[in-house]
Amino acid sequence: MIYIARHGETDWNREGRYQGQRESQLTDTGVAQARALAVALSQREIRRVVSSPLARCVETARPLAERLGISVETDPDLIEIAHGTWEGRLRASIEREDPQAMRLWREHPERVQFEGGESLAQVDARWRAFMERTEGGIAIVTHDVIVRLAILAAKGAPLSQLWKPRVVNGGYAELRGGDAWELVEECVADHLDGLVVDTASQAL
Repeated sequence: MIYIARHGETDWNREGRYQGQRESQLTDTGVAQARALAVALSQREIRRVVSSPLARCVETARPLAERLGISVETDPDLIEIAHGTWEGRLRASIEREDPQAMRLWREHPERVQFEGGESLAQVDARWRAFMERTEGGIAIVTHDVIVRLAILAAKGAPLSQLWKPRVVNGGYAELRGGDAWELVEECVADHLDGLVVDTASQAL
């Protein structure tokens, strides 16, 4: 099995600010989500904990690794999509100043190439490269777009459906191996009792 978790809530999530590949810190809620995730996944058969190198993911992964008595590994292929010139900006300001670009990202994300950043196809290629060298028994802590792409890949769904999966801070998707990776659960969040935050206002 592979468990693919999104990092805990950050201060920029709460502000509605695009993070991309910039650093941001976990909120107190994000720290609590990381601890709850650790309790939930420590009951599973996990041999490795692999994280995006960004601090919000490493700090989310650390409680699980400590419970399992192993180290957090990092892999650059798990880093968030580069939002380019959007990084550090509030979602509300982009909606106001460049509504056409925001509409394209929300309605046809597969067509977007962020200025100074990446396209979904580029990030999808990174995810698939990671999976080609990955076996089961692993917990992955990564970002919203990567979790969504992992779900779409497992379902054989197109990149245009990016916004259809449910992804929450501290929740995880579950995949089962075989001839190809199969989606078992899209969004496991039962462990986040009282800790699920509304992602509708986040800059995703």
